[in-house]
Amino acid sequence: MINQQERRQAAQALTEAHRTCKPIRQVSQTWPGMEIEDAYVIQQMWADERVKNGARVVGHKIGLTSRAMQMASKMTEPDYGVLLDDMLFADGARIPAARFNAPRLEVELAFVLGKPLGGKNVTIYDVLDATSYVTPALEIIDYRTEVPRHICDTIADNAAAAAMVTGGRIVRPMDVDLRWVGATLAKNGVIEESGVSAAVMGHPAMGIVWLVNRLARHDITLEAGHILLAGSFTRPTPVAAGDTIHADFGPLGSIGVSFS
Repeated sequence: MINQQERRQAAQALTEAHRTCKPIRQVSQTWPGMEIEDAYVIQQMWADERVKNGARVVGHKIGLTSRAMQMASKMTEPDYGVLLDDMLFADGARIPAARFNAPRLEVELAFVLGKPLGGKNVTIYDVLDATSYVTPALEIIDYRTEVPRHICDTIADNAAAAAMVTGGRIVRPMDVDLRWVGATLAKNGVIEESGVSAAVMGHPAMGIVWLVNRLARHDITLEAGHILLAGSFTRPTPVAAGDTIHADFGPLGSIGVSFS
């Protein structure tokens, strides 16, 4: 563990890296005693500073939802990050690549809550009942530290969350079998990735089950209107200025964005 002052210093360093878009040394190397709980406190300090400066929390993202990614990160569970209002982009957006360091795209589903969701022992049925609608989404992940990264670096760095895009067709959670939502991701007209949402813990809502129960340790309740990125079901695809992206979710429509 590291002390509160060291946590605050790490959060300040990540805040500066975000502001300047210049990666810093891995925080786990600068503060080698850092543990996972330290990393989550640092993440929260970073988010609190962003809110203090005018940002607004609009939800959370869940990462490391596949067993392969957990094994690669030497984790036994997913991780999470905070979504802020200035991270949101709509379908058709032209996104400035310069606001990121090394952006990559992931294909996901976003759950939007219709009522608060919190407490211990939350089940998938509670999640589906609390969800107003589900919509296709893309998450833009980024590094604000150098690589390679320890899991503490990723968590402290807001679980790599940098931005997200929503679009396509919205559906109520019981209107389709959410396990079998498929998607392809094309970059500049070439399909780079494809996947099916059952790859996220068997059902994309299971990532949210984990998140709610994890946040219950800190007495945090998710609010009505919050957006929850349920986890990627494709590998990350690098993007750069000049790239055009088209994600096709079949019956759920598509998302198209470009990077300037």
